[in-house]
Amino acid sequence: MPTPHNNAQKGQIAKIVLMPGDPLRAQKIAETYLENVVKFNDVRNMFGYTGTYQGHPISVMGSGMGMPSIGIYSYELFSQYDVERIIRIGSAGSYQTEVKVYDVILATAAYSESSFAKIAFKYNEDLQYPSPSLNEQLEKAANKLQLPIKKGIIHSSDVFYRAEGDALKQAILDHHLVCVEMESFALFANARYLKKEAACLCTISDSLITHEVTTAEERQNSFTKMMEIALQIALED
Repeated sequence: MPTPHNNAQKGQIAKIVLMPGDPLRAQKIAETYLENVVKFNDVRNMFGYTGTYQGHPISVMGSGMGMPSIGIYSYELFSQYDVERIIRIGSAGSYQTEVKVYDVILATAAYSESSFAKIAFKYNEDLQYPSPSLNEQLEKAANKLQLPIKKGIIHSSDVFYRAEGDALKQAILDHHLVCVEMESFALFANARYLKKEAACLCTISDSLITHEVTTAEERQNSFTKMMEIALQIALED
């Protein structure tokens, strides 16, 4: 049955879903990499597609920006549509000089000041974790494709703009946070609660150290490495 946020029917969504933030990036992935594509969702223009990749079923759907948005969509995919694995493929801002624009980051954990996990599930920890087995598969896929990745703890922030202060600087030091995005903490918490698997691959879109940036068009069309790595998981399922 459809939900208030997804007009897909049961069975229209694959067990594995790639989840970029931007629904236009979901459309781009479906048009570029998948065959036999069917659009299963267009509610609020949060496009979702199911197709095959080298003969294997896989879906791709936008999540929107921020933890409330991915929290809704990923929870429904896991709980209402029998999705087993969600891989977030998103953009992030670098916190470290050694993490460059266009680097691909595999999240080993997501740190957040957010109350999302506490309010939703009474999880009080400020770190939420991806599936170890899914991370291992993604790392093997990157090696197979000879695409370099870097691993580290990422920051999932509730805010994009903030006043200057020492709290963020201390969190970066305490956890050696490599980059910042806005979704993975909620995705990992949902997967933990629902006993599903989740992971996050991010491409660095800008640097808070060097102030180098990419354009919206570059982010939509050029973040191909993480997409190709994530798509390999369909072949192993």
